[in-house]
Amino acid sequence: MAKAKKITLFRVSVPNKVGQLAAVAELVAGAKVNIKALAATEVGGNAEIRLAVDKSEKAKKALASIGTDVKEEQALRVDLQDKPGSLLKMSRKIASAGVNISWSWATAFGGKTSTCILVTSDNEKAAAAIAAKKKKGAAT
Repeated sequence: MAKAKKITLFRVSVPNKVGQLAAVAELVAGAKVNIKALAATEVGGNAEIRLAVDKSEKAKKALASIGTDVKEEQALRVDLQDKPGSLLKMSRKIASAGVNISWSWATAFGGKTSTCILVTSDNEKAAAAIAAKKKKGAAT
């Protein structure tokens, strides 16, 4: 069964140019913080980098020196079985609870689980929906 864990993401917006990801990674590594998940994309000429880390307070201090706005956002980390339909079941539970998924990414390379990071309109409600057991006779 999937279980949601609350996590903090750091969102850093930097000019989209060579070496920016390395600069962010250097700051985090220098603070002895491990990056557990990362997503980066181009947004309006900037690179937007989202990080999940193992030591949030240390990462926050390290990233403050980057010279740009660093935003924190609450998210959910969900470990799913790495098999067809797992994402479908989880996303249906969240939708049935009336919660919008505003941002997500996932990976499943090797092993028996996949990890999905979700930013939702209501993380508490989404986590409860994910944890809820299927009712007898209910559609998946």
